[in-house]
Amino acid sequence: MGNRVTRGDFEWVYTEQPHTQRRREILAKYPTIKSLMGPDPHFKWIVSGMVLTQLLACYLVKDLSWKWIFFWAYAFGGCINHSMALAIHDISHNVAFGNKQAKWNRWFAVFANLPFGLPYSASFKKYHIDHHRYLGGDILDVDVPTDFEGWFFCTPFRKFIWLILQPFFYSLRPLYVNPKAVTQMEIFNALVQFSFDFIIYYLWGLKPVIYLIAGTLLCMGLHPIAGHFIAEHYMFLKGYETYSYYGPLNWITFNAGYHMEHHDFPSIPGSKLPMVKKIAAEYYDNLPQHQSWCRVLWDFVFDDTIGPYSRIKRICKLATENQ
Repeated sequence: MGNRVTRGDFEWVYTEQPHTQRRREILAKYPTIKSLMGPDPHFKWIVSGMVLTQLLACYLVKDLSWKWIFFWAYAFGGCINHSMALAIHDISHNVAFGNKQAKWNRWFAVFANLPFGLPYSASFKKYHIDHHRYLGGDILDVDVPTDFEGWFFCTPFRKFIWLILQPFFYSLRPLYVNPKAVTQMEIFNALVQFSFDFIIYYLWGLKPVIYLIAGTLLCMGLHPIAGHFIAEHYMFLKGYETYSYYGPLNWITFNAGYHMEHHDFPSIPGSKLPMVKKIAAEYYDNLPQHQSWCRVLWDFVFDDTIGPYSRIKRICKLATENQ
């Protein structure tokens, strides 16, 4: 990975991200992988079915007691919402309608956002491109925790609390680390989302709205599926900044576990990432990988060598120019 020095407690490197070189090598050796790039024709129908499922759930929970509202929000609705968050991630890479229909992808992401209860898709798109272009980039990649998070959430109890509060850190961190002007799409996203929430409230009362929002916040915090937040880029093995997971939770997360493959080829839909691994197996089989997202969460909390500081960071040119 090149020469390293310690600055704070992050792992600072002065080489480009590994995905750039690996992408070049794989495409040179297996040019047929280019045929996997482009939209997934089935994707938009799966996402639409998930939105309709949550709409039906809103009707079904309207007369439940509050304890059952939160139970089903965590056990069922939150799983769909987290899966939908990963669908929005894929939509941000234009896998629903392709690069030539970029606007359709943005509008479809707003539709996929409806079960969340809170606007999310437009802001995610705005920052996610930086995560790929400047992986670990100081200031630019807001997926990396702040120095305060690394310094304060350093004990098992505090890391446990940090996991619970992940949705808040992910939504507020960009405003502190790399604030950007509000876009028209973000305004549109918010207007559509809050109008949808009002319609649900008008038709069936407050409980379905709380069911949606609670599911979003609970399932993106301390939940087995949320293990992917930690599994993807936290440095469990020194010098490795991206990890894949090939277990069964990929079935309900659009293959989000194939994260090394995704960063190597972000324009390939999640449904086709297993084919990337199969074609270029020698590039992935010997890289470190996770066996369980639940185990990832456990190790994150109780392993003293792992915490919010366990990230690789690098200085990117644009960050230097902006300072």
